[in-house]
This record gives sequence, structure tokens and C-alpha cells, in this order.
Amino acid sequence: MPILLVIGYGLVMWAFSVWRLKGELDRRSTPLADPELERAFAPMARALDLDRIKVHIHEVDPVNGMAAPDGRIFLTRGFYRKFKAGEVTAEELASVVAHELGHVALGHAKRRLIDFSGQNAIRVVLAGVLGRFLPGIGPWVATMLASLVAARLSRQDEFEADAYASALLTRSGIGTAPQKALFAKLDRMMGMAGRGAPAWFMSHPPAEKRIAAIEALESKWGTGGLPAR
Repeated sequence: MPILLVIGYGLVMWAFSVWRLKGELDRRSTPLADPELERAFAPMARALDLDRIKVHIHEVDPVNGMAAPDGRIFLTRGFYRKFKAGEVTAEELASVVAHELGHVALGHAKRRLIDFSGQNAIRVVLAGVLGRFLPGIGPWVATMLASLVAARLSRQDEFEADAYASALLTRSGIGTAPQKALFAKLDRMMGMAGRGAPAWFMSHPPAEKRIAAIEALESKWGTGGLPAR
């Protein structure tokens, strides 16, 4: 019964987080209106049989992209500034949008509901067990272990969204070069100290592993073709 209560609490907290996030995005976001980016996104829209891909700007400084639980796609103002400053290209931002579309298409937001409640249950159970053997630090160890589980699941989602983006970019004629170039570029930026470090790679796989996974897909598709739509 305690575990069921913990899971129920996790579901309630997840729903509250979704509600709070939606309110935050509604208050601090505006539709993206940039002709150059619209042209860059257009091939992907055609590949998906859409009139256009709607993207919003979230008015925060960290460099990031996001797929909201309601399916909306966001780029942060900080990321858009990088584009306007010439530090990232329109095609590289298109690869970010393709990645976030992957999160939506693959249902990662829904899967996070199960993951979030499950992690809470793991944390509480481990804290109770470890607290008997490791007084004082048991709850800390339990939180750390639960966080490792969460990070692993997050990295799995990122690889899946990368693969979706690679397929979409290839089908649309953009190709994966901008996707790989952006990973390498942001990985270098992560070496910068201070607030300029982008949020893009928080709880994300290392750039070299993401690039290697994309190149493995390219090698596979080179012989067997893209997977069916």
C-alpha cells in the first residue's frame, strides 16, 4: 500500500508539474516569426505532410529546445540569439526542431509520467531499506540511485529522438550534417565557464556518442534505405 500511495503521489505531482509548465510557457512564449527559419523548416513540414511546423520562442536565456507535454515545440530566446548572431545556422536549428518533434512523435512525455512515479517509488523504498543500514546517509544514497535511473532513461529518450530527427532530416533533403555539426558546436560551448554554458546537454549523452549513433544509422541506411514511414 505505501508503494501505491507513493506512485499516486508521483502522478499527482507530475500532473501539477505539467499544469505549472503550461502556464509558464503560455506567459513567457511567443510564436516564432522568422522567414529564414520558416524556409529552413519547410522541407520537414512537406516530409510530414504538414502546412508548416509551428515553433514558439520561450523567453529565457539558456540555450535549449523543448517539446511540451501538449505537443508544442519551443526554442529558447537564448538559442534564437545564437542564430541571429551567426553562431548557429538555420539548418542547425531545424535539426533541433526535428529532435523535439521526435520527442512528441515517440510519446516521451507520456512515458515520463510512468518514469516519474516509478522513480519516486524507488526513492522511497530504497530510503527505507538503506536507512536501516546507513543511518543518516541512506536517503541521500537512495536519491542518488534514483537520479541515476532517471538520467539513464533521459539519455535513452535523447538517442531515440536523435534517430527520429536523422530520419526526418534525411527524408526532407536537409541531411544529418547540420545535426552532427550542432552537437559538436554545443559540446565545445559546454567547456565555457559561467552562465553561457547551454542547457542543451544537461542529462544528455555526450556529443561524440550521439554523433557516432547518427553515423551508424547513416551506414545502415546506406545499404538498406530509410525505414518505412
